[in-house]
Amino acid sequence: MTSILSPRFDHRLVTERITLEPVSLVFSHQMLEYQIDNRKHLQPWEPLRRSDFFTLDTMRSRARAMADSMASGDALHWLMCEGDTVIGECNFTNIVRGPFLACHLGYSIDHRREGKGLMREALAASIEYVFEREGLHRIMASYRPENTRSERLLKSLGFEREGYSRAYLKINGAWADHVLTALINPAV
Repeated sequence: MTSILSPRFDHRLVTERITLEPVSLVFSHQMLEYQIDNRKHLQPWEPLRRSDFFTLDTMRSRARAMADSMASGDALHWLMCEGDTVIGECNFTNIVRGPFLACHLGYSIDHRREGKGLMREALAASIEYVFEREGLHRIMASYRPENTRSERLLKSLGFEREGYSRAYLKINGAWADHVLTALINPAV
């Protein structure tokens, strides 16, 4: 597959059951299918989406923006794939270098694949890459208090609770509280 990414980030990660593909225009159709198939499932956890978000033009624009942020070193965006099907996303955004060496983690998975350990598998591989290849020191992740799946997932990966933030993000049209967690790279 061809990619619109710079040579800086063209790393496909392969785990036992899935492949993590760097986002590129090649996946625009699959990204759209994933968003449409999971619209209701993801709605409580994501920003409010206008109907034009669920179009091929928007997915192409989104893929371009993600690829640009990867090329500039500001983010890492992977699509979780089973064969040619996108089953989730794994994103490390707001990468800050210098003395901070940190980023934010975001992720989502197809409603039919929850509870099978696939997200844990994807995050374990991508976190290893972020720590070992990118040399980041801290990965921060937040979750809504009622999202017990995310709480368990992050704890299983070693994330520790660092705080609680009221009205932290506007999710599904309303300001929502979040639990703040972080994972520290023991090697940096």
